[in-house]
Amino acid sequence: MSDVAQADISQCPAHATASAGEDSAALPFPFNRSCPLSTPDEYAALRLQHPATKVRLRLSGKEAWLLTRYEDVKKVLGDPAMSSNAKSPGYPLQFPVPEEVLQFIKFPFSALDAPEHTIQRRLVIPEFTARRIQSLKPRIQQIVDERIDAMLAQGGTVDLVKELAAPVPSLLFCEMLGADPEDIDYFRRYSEVTMNRDSTQEEITVLYTEMDGFLGRLIQKKEQQPGDDLLSRLVAKNREEAGLELADLVSIARLLVVAGFDTTANMIGLGTLVLMQNPKVADELRADPSLTRKAVDELLRYLSIADSATVRVATQDIQVGDVTIHAGEGVIASNGAANWDETVFENPETLDIHRDSKNHLAFSYGAHQCLGANLARVQLEIVFSTLLARIPTLRPAVPVEELSFMHGGHIYGLHELPVTW
Repeated sequence: MSDVAQADISQCPAHATASAGEDSAALPFPFNRSCPLSTPDEYAALRLQHPATKVRLRLSGKEAWLLTRYEDVKKVLGDPAMSSNAKSPGYPLQFPVPEEVLQFIKFPFSALDAPEHTIQRRLVIPEFTARRIQSLKPRIQQIVDERIDAMLAQGGTVDLVKELAAPVPSLLFCEMLGADPEDIDYFRRYSEVTMNRDSTQEEITVLYTEMDGFLGRLIQKKEQQPGDDLLSRLVAKNREEAGLELADLVSIARLLVVAGFDTTANMIGLGTLVLMQNPKVADELRADPSLTRKAVDELLRYLSIADSATVRVATQDIQVGDVTIHAGEGVIASNGAANWDETVFENPETLDIHRDSKNHLAFSYGAHQCLGANLARVQLEIVFSTLLARIPTLRPAVPVEELSFMHGGHIYGLHELPVTW
């Protein structure tokens, strides 16, 4: 490795070799990150010994193949024989859903196959073009500056998750969808419940129901009183091209809110923690902000906060390494394990802001690659560069060991991040 600003956590006890388990045993999944700023220990051992292995989801009890090699993960995510249909019996849903309920759920297009997936995705693509995202940059910068102003005014110890990480994407999406300023309470409530360590699955389910009702009313309003916003354009484009029902439009809007908020908010919190833990990296970014774009991709690779969200079910037998995945079997193509594959990313446990990380799989790959990837990158670039410049002495207010991390879900992150300066 070149002599550059790096972060090395190889001394962390979590990097001791983990047992891969017996061939015939389905390992309980998901695994915990015993070092909070690394991927689970088991991935490295499995990648060497059993790169395709059976796991059993802790909550739903479903079994699936877990893939941990970059080559295998990318192959499966790009294979049209691998279905994203969440209603398929073999689909590895994380939470138990009764069959009679499952068939009535309106899943977003991320959990659908062509042609439904293609039709719905095409409706949204124009909202995430490079030109559209560039037009949002001044407003994103304004939101970030306002939130940092509020942090500085508050002083003392501040929860960065509550004051910056959650408000930035929630405020942005509230405005992008064309919601009224008073409607921000729906987005604020969403962030508070989903990021609260004490929230139960029942409370989150109720929240999703409330959000669907709000989005449904908002879409109907846009049908009657269109404006210059994402939902108005979505409604108009649907009327001209697709003819989808209200429930389908609600599922699209819900996906945008969930995907756009959860991942970005948690990346802001965790990414800030990583930079505070590695002051040489932060100093270099502060001295040369042009490195921030590469640093964001490296942080996305390094943290891989949605590492078990890339799931599929085989529609025909497929060979993955030495294993045959049979039609009807579920697959968890772990992008986190792939992003730490040492055959692709040298010394993956090292945060190297000079490496070329653009081929990471944190945004998935293939037909279902995240539409909002570039919007997320822009938000992260603006947040990190602004935060480093405006609060150069920012530091955690408590030891990392005392922080509460989100273990066991689709998205990894922090419940709170007390900081001071």
